[in-house]
Amino acid sequence: MSRAEQPSRRTVLAAAVAAAVAGAASPAAAADGATDAADAGRAAPAALVDNRFWTTYADWRGGSAKGARAVAGPRPGVVIGAAAGTVDYTDPHTGKTAAWEYATWTSPVHRLAVPATEAIASWNAHTPDGTWLQVELKGTYSDGTDTPWYVMGRWAAGDEDIRRTSVDDQTDDKSSIWTDTFAVDDPATGLRLTSYRLRLTLYRKPGTKKTPTVWRLGAMGSDIPDRFTVPASTPGLAQELIVPRYSQEIHAGQYPEYDNGGEAWCSPTSSQMIIEYWGGRLTPEQLAWVDPAYADPQVCHAARYTFDHQYAGCGNWPFNAAYAATFKDLQGVVTRLGSLTDLETLIAAGIPAITSQSFLKEELTGAGYGTSGHLMTVIGFTADGDVIANDPASPSDEAVRRVYRRAEWEKIWLRTKRYNASGKVVSGTGGVCYLYFPAKPTARQCKALAAVGVR
Repeated sequence: MSRAEQPSRRTVLAAAVAAAVAGAASPAAAADGATDAADAGRAAPAALVDNRFWTTYADWRGGSAKGARAVAGPRPGVVIGAAAGTVDYTDPHTGKTAAWEYATWTSPVHRLAVPATEAIASWNAHTPDGTWLQVELKGTYSDGTDTPWYVMGRWAAGDEDIRRTSVDDQTDDKSSIWTDTFAVDDPATGLRLTSYRLRLTLYRKPGTKKTPTVWRLGAMGSDIPDRFTVPASTPGLAQELIVPRYSQEIHAGQYPEYDNGGEAWCSPTSSQMIIEYWGGRLTPEQLAWVDPAYADPQVCHAARYTFDHQYAGCGNWPFNAAYAATFKDLQGVVTRLGSLTDLETLIAAGIPAITSQSFLKEELTGAGYGTSGHLMTVIGFTADGDVIANDPASPSDEAVRRVYRRAEWEKIWLRTKRYNASGKVVSGTGGVCYLYFPAKPTARQCKALAAVGVR
């Protein structure tokens, strides 16, 4: 997001609904999903957050498939087997209509250990040219009624076949989709999402044998109370990870078709830093489209391939996680964490994190700016417990490493309400975090991830 003070992310989305999405790409009827046996005895990872991800061969076999099939191997997934049918899709961003073969996979019902006011889906997949996918969520409320099937994203790793996109104007007057987030409209009523299923629709050009392969699919449900502040956690770790440093600011004005250029590229810039920490590299062929006069062309690439054509920005949370997982042997998820103690657990296992926060200039000492929404990478902690962050909103790559006061950081990251520069109450992200980690984590990394609810 831009560093400039703006209305909150969701306020912007609610006010700036653009053209309606044409050509619904939901050909399959809702599959009947039995309750997931794997949920039995599953403890909530935190008092306010519930994560459930389908990743194993048993997981994929446990869903309901129409034309899709599970595949085993070192990285189990789901692919198109014999297509269930053909459907036309009109891309709302190009106006082009094309026919696509499709297959569906629907998860069992997941009963939330934490009845939720919000839910965010995320997925990891390979989509070769001529293929793409759609993720949907259908839930049951605490009053016993059901949501419609909500589109959580239409996604492809590339941008030649379709334009990856979120879908606006989705509501049943009890809940709405704000770009990438399911949200109960009025949590004060006590209404909550108590269970959900996810439906995956895989698409390919008719007559080909190509298929998307999805390795990870899931959602984070949460019930974060309204709060303007949070208690500071006690420091417990002094450690710093060596993570590449990239500035979004040196890309200002470059490729303005992607959210007005680098000034708004905090999310893909942060993503690229951690991708490269894990060894992810782009080839000269992949970067050949970038003007050779531009430094750090991989940041331009990340902006292009995380761009949400409906949101008109690079800050779609699941699209960033999905982009990270296009790199060999990487996974990515979107979740919420409860404190800096959780981040210490991850850093101790060698896992940096990307956090989302908003603040006034005076609320974060040393930042030098205020923002309605900004992504940074947390790479460690000082001996005093302060946060070491790679902040892409820096004038140069060399200036990216910053140290921010622990209590200030924890507050601006974990709160859900704040006052903007005009004194108006606007939203905060409540601890949103992207986590990127190896497809085969070490035992220590698995333990750290499980401690924050990610499996």
